Amino acid sequence: MASAASAPPTPSNLKRIVAASLIGTTIEWYDFFLYGSAAALVFNKLFFPDSDPLVGTLLSFLTYAVGFAARPLGALVFGHYGDRLGRKKLLVLSLLLMGGATFAIGLLPTHATVGAAAPVLLTALRLVQGFALGGEWGGAVLLVSEHGDARRRGFWASWPQTGAPAGQLLATGVLSLLTAVLSDDAFGSWGWRIPFLLSGVLVVVGLWIRLSVDESPVFQQALAQAEVRKATHTDEVERLPLVSVLRYHWRDILVAMGARMAENISYYVITAFILVYATTSAGVSKQTALNSVLIASAVHFAVIPAWGALSDRVGRRPVYLLGAVGVGLWMFPFFSLVDTGDFGSLVLAVTVGLVLHGAMYAPQAAFFSEMFATRMRYSGASIGAQFASVAAGAPAPLIATALLADYDSSTPIALYVIAAVVLTVVAVAVAKETRLRDLSAVESAAGTEPSTAPADAHSV
Repeated sequence: MASAASAPPTPSNLKRIVAASLIGTTIEWYDFFLYGSAAALVFNKLFFPDSDPLVGTLLSFLTYAVGFAARPLGALVFGHYGDRLGRKKLLVLSLLLMGGATFAIGLLPTHATVGAAAPVLLTALRLVQGFALGGEWGGAVLLVSEHGDARRRGFWASWPQTGAPAGQLLATGVLSLLTAVLSDDAFGSWGWRIPFLLSGVLVVVGLWIRLSVDESPVFQQALAQAEVRKATHTDEVERLPLVSVLRYHWRDILVAMGARMAENISYYVITAFILVYATTSAGVSKQTALNSVLIASAVHFAVIPAWGALSDRVGRRPVYLLGAVGVGLWMFPFFSLVDTGDFGSLVLAVTVGLVLHGAMYAPQAAFFSEMFATRMRYSGASIGAQFASVAAGAPAPLIATALLADYDSSTPIALYVIAAVVLTVVAVAVAKETRLRDLSAVESAAGTEPSTAPADAHSV
């Protein structure tokens, strides 16, 4: 039986915890995706005007990739302090950093005003964004995973994951609205700043909700037991979370990194690179491309909790593998549909791609949380997820754009995604099923692996 410290929260408390995680991840992903969309649409002209259009887009995506490079550092720092001080404090800090950097981007002077300093400032703020997001994801999913009912952990933990499509929906929706009501000149001159400045308002709302929730009871229980061990074994030195997770969970970190490859690469090809491919190769307008991603993101948001609930019934691995294989099989039809230039076909291509992506993304939160022991869970989940993003999501738009420039064909891009799918299938296939793990089974000594015993109805 779970201890009192880890007793399940009331339904109203759990909903508030889910809302706090969801609104925070939505705002953080809104900020992150807003940059990606702006990189594809306007930053090449505003910050790299001396390059030809495709090279300017490549340089713009390079600053986009820089944000990913900072995410592992954020994972290390936030993971360390999140495992030492708690989840809540670090989540508040990550929200402030991300929101502040995004608001500042909206105030940046362009190349026409300050010359080469403009892209340097843009890159610096992008680094702050990446650092903050590297710490956000792990804390948000753990806060829900460690509060929720074990029997429905996949469902509840999938809600912070909906912050990604919600943020994409919000960012794309704002950009789509602005491009619809403003001329190209007005949008390029000042209209692009509006969505970035709106981030300041969203952060205030997010902080108000996030500050109202309690710390994870599973973490509090683990911290209390660590204090007892320290008091009774005065000669025992508690290992740093990073040291412990690399010693006892290095296989789990590799599995998490491999599982992220297809999920991360496919997502950025489907949502970010598609804005380039559809407008340059398929002759689709910016408005049409944005609207297709907007509609597909709404469907993506809706299906993620359903996939999470399914993972509670059949396991994390089967659902994850279904999504990975599905994305690989969909890549060639995806580009064939986009090539038609028809709006309905474009919506179908992106929507099916994101539904299949959701089968990987939904169980990921619970899957990764269940791999690691409590006092190293923030570090382990964050390191596994964010280090993979450097090799996966960061270069995905760059690689896809370069392949398009070199081969003038979608075939190499489809093969690139399929190669990532193979890596993910191998990683998930060799992983252990984690659905029955009890997160309240706190390790008896630093470094002990989490229990794999089935969770009872009252465990968390």
